[in-house]
Amino acid sequence: MENVVIIGSGPAGLTAALYCARAKLNPTVISGILPGGQLTQTTDIENFPGFPEAVNGFELMMKMQNQAEKFGAKLLYDSVKTISFKNGGPQTVVLEGGDKLVSKVIVIATGATPRWLGLDAEQRLMAKGVSACAICDGAFFRDVPVIVVGGGDSAMEEAIFLTKFASKVYIVHRRDKLRASKIMSERAIQNSKIEIVWDSVVTNIFGEEGVESVSIKNVKTNREKSIECKAYFAALGHIPNTQVFNGLEKDAQGYIILKNKSSFTNVEGVFAAGDCADNTYKQAVTAAGMGCRAALDIERWLESHS
Repeated sequence: MENVVIIGSGPAGLTAALYCARAKLNPTVISGILPGGQLTQTTDIENFPGFPEAVNGFELMMKMQNQAEKFGAKLLYDSVKTISFKNGGPQTVVLEGGDKLVSKVIVIATGATPRWLGLDAEQRLMAKGVSACAICDGAFFRDVPVIVVGGGDSAMEEAIFLTKFASKVYIVHRRDKLRASKIMSERAIQNSKIEIVWDSVVTNIFGEEGVESVSIKNVKTNREKSIECKAYFAALGHIPNTQVFNGLEKDAQGYIILKNKSSFTNVEGVFAAGDCADNTYKQAVTAAGMGCRAALDIERWLESHS
C-alpha cells in the first residue's frame, strides 16, 4: 500500500511531493497527460520567486520535478481512469494504463484548464502572444495594443491590469452589455486606455512568430474588421480538472471545496491543492503554497491515524 498518491504534476503536485518525500512518506506522483501542468506551455516566467532573470516554464517544472525525485518521490507517467473514495481510506486509484494503486492518502492537484474560443490560431500562437493569464504575461507587451476576450469580472480585471503596460486594450464582448459587476464594468468603461468592442466575436488571429492582428465579426451586422494588436488574452474562465472525482464536494463550477482554509476535502484522507481548488488566485506560486499546505496536513493526519 502507498502512503501518499499525488494526482497532478504542476506546482501544487510537485511541491506536495517534495514536502512528502522529505518527510519520508515516499509519495507517488501520477503525472497526468501534461507532465508539469500548464506552466510547461509558458515561455518566460518573471513572477516566480527566485528567478530575477525569468525562467522558462518547462525548465522551472523540470527543476521542481528533479528536486522532488531527489528526495524520493516517484513519478508515474499515466492518467487516472477511475478513483474510489472511502472515508478514512484506503483510497483506490485505477490508471488508464491498467495499473491499480491503493493508498492511505490521496492529494488531488489536477489544476484547471483555461476556456478558449476554439480557434486553431489559439493553439498555434500559444506563448507567442496568445495567453490566458494577463498577470503572468502582461509585462511582455509594453507600449503595444492588446486584446482581451470576455465580458465578466475576470476580463475586466485583466484588461485594467494590462493598461499598466499596453498602449491600448481592446475588450471584445459578444453582447451589448457586460456580464461583469457594476463596479468592475464602470472601471473598465471609464479607463481611457480601454476600448470595448461590443456585439462582436474574434473569428481569427493572425501572425507567424507572434500575434499581429485579429479578425472581429459583429454578431448583429455580420461585418468583419481587423484590429492590429500584439497579444490576445482569453478571459473566458477556467474549467477545473475534477470531472473524474465523484464523491468530493465541489462548487457550482466544479472546484473542490476545502475545509476551513486547509487542504482537507469532505472525504477523510483525501486532500486537494492548486487550481483545482482555487477559483481566486490561480498563480503558480499560490498553487505551490497550497501543495506545501497539503503535505503538512497529510503528515499530521497520518500521524494521528497511525
